[in-house]
Amino acid sequence: MNTRTQTTDFTPVDQDLYAAAFRLLDPDPTPEPAAPVAPAALTAPAQAPLIAVQPVRLTGPVERTLTDALAFLDTHGWTRYSLINTEGARCSIGALRAAAGSRNAAYRDAGNLLLDEARRQHGKKWEAIPAWNDSHSGAQVRSVWEAAIRRAHHMNI
Repeated sequence: MNTRTQTTDFTPVDQDLYAAAFRLLDPDPTPEPAAPVAPAALTAPAQAPLIAVQPVRLTGPVERTLTDALAFLDTHGWTRYSLINTEGARCSIGALRAAAGSRNAAYRDAGNLLLDEARRQHGKKWEAIPAWNDSHSGAQVRSVWEAAIRRAHHMNI
């Protein structure tokens, strides 16, 4: 017998809708049997797992020019008051010219970045690299070169 003794404000639940909702949440609680396994001789060779590889970062032309010029200074020496001294040492501009090979865009951009870094470290009064180069010690000049290389690297140029 189906008699109600109490009334409620609840809406009756559609049992089919309720079952469909649970099937969506748990579509098949019992796994299907696995397909038969083929003999090892008949299967395709297993592929090697993919390995995530970091992208290779290429050195930009400005960074390369600055790095090569600093290496030139390390190898041949640094000087003041002349482009090239009698022993083959060069000033900053001489090293840039040797590294770039010609007065190309990389030479120009490297020089601008070097001068900008010199102004950051030693004041805005420097109008050209030779004047700045001749007025500072080797350690101060090297510090500017290294900072310019780091900036070129971070700027990816």
